[in-house]
Amino acid sequence: MLGLLGTTGHLALPPDLVLLQDPMVIFVAGAMYLIEFFADKIPGIDTGWDVIHTFIRIPAGAILAAALAGGTLAAGAHATKAGTRAIINASPEPITNWTASILEDVAVIGGLWTALQNPVLFLVGLAAFFALAIWLLPKIWRGLQRIFGYLKRKLGGAPEIPEDVATD
Repeated sequence: MLGLLGTTGHLALPPDLVLLQDPMVIFVAGAMYLIEFFADKIPGIDTGWDVIHTFIRIPAGAILAAALAGGTLAAGAHATKAGTRAIINASPEPITNWTASILEDVAVIGGLWTALQNPVLFLVGLAAFFALAIWLLPKIWRGLQRIFGYLKRKLGGAPEIPEDVATD
């Protein structure tokens, strides 16, 4: 999006980000967005996509921010998104997955618009998001552990836990 805004003259990018205006970068980013848009709506496929993007989003965030804080922010955002989506995928119906995906798309567009139009408000929202992520990540981790434990038991890797012990 930044590359398109820079190419069309709607935004003057700083020298370190002019590379985003390259037609090949815009094409590849657009193609990846289209793939993600559809892959993100399919439970299971979106989790695989997130696993692959662990090795893309975090380094890209660090490079774009050109500092350790960028990598830390990218890692935190990715862990929150990927973990939350993996838990949502445990639901057998598709509505929560589609809703989460669309809300993510809206949040990205809204966040970019806010960052460009009102950077102070964006920073306040970013701080609020990361406060929420810090609170949420331990809960996501426990939820993922339960899901993987359940799968392990169902696939024969561990004995069933009696109901009265499982609720303690």
